[in-house]
Amino acid sequence: MKNPKHDEMIHLLRNHRSIREFQPKRIPSDLINTVLAAGQSASSSSHGQSYTIINVTDDKKKRMLADYAGKQKHIRECSNFLVFCADLHRLEQIASLNSVNMKEVIDSTEMLLISTIDAALAAQNVAIAAESLQLGIVYIGGIRNNPEPVSELLELPYRVYPVFGMCIGYPQPDKIPDRKPRLPLAVVCHENRYSSFEDVYPKIQLYDEEMRDYYASRSDGRRSDTWSGAMLDKRKVPRRMFMKQFLNERGFSLR
Repeated sequence: MKNPKHDEMIHLLRNHRSIREFQPKRIPSDLINTVLAAGQSASSSSHGQSYTIINVTDDKKKRMLADYAGKQKHIRECSNFLVFCADLHRLEQIASLNSVNMKEVIDSTEMLLISTIDAALAAQNVAIAAESLQLGIVYIGGIRNNPEPVSELLELPYRVYPVFGMCIGYPQPDKIPDRKPRLPLAVVCHENRYSSFEDVYPKIQLYDEEMRDYYASRSDGRRSDTWSGAMLDKRKVPRRMFMKQFLNERGFSLR
């Protein structure tokens, strides 16, 4: 038997789109706190909650973050810019207060993964909660273009690093983009074993044509590339090759 509430939730999840045009309108603090509390309810490894969210509302800081992220104007224009950080500082301080030596553990690559995944899970809860309230969001990986000045601006301590940002605000009603098609489920979800590339490639080819049509419709025919072509163009140039050194200097993945 179908449940209308379940249908509504599935529709919400499948209707996601990135919003980059916002109304010049502030989200009330109680509403933002509701969204952030939903983020806190996300799963975390061993209930460690190894993340911190910096809620940036200061216009000067948003302008600086927009520049650091590649001059992305939606960071300046959104109501709140959230920076999701992997945080091992809190654990290290608790260990110090209790005279427990945690250095080997906190230095490990495993703890980098744990804290990064915790931050991502919390962020996705925030995104879903925001969209359920008719707010719009877009993730911003561009803050990793300049992670050191971002860390300095936000006064992040040792053992904390900015994973990504999220613009959140009221969408411009006439600037909401069409939903972007996803890869066929069979390409990303395999049964009992990893399917061979030969098995899934025909589905990728069909998807490429779907994305060619999507890009053409979004650009009045000025763009006609495929998903495969777009990904190769995007990924073939090395990016942020300084991240390993930056993470090491911030106290992550030392072992």
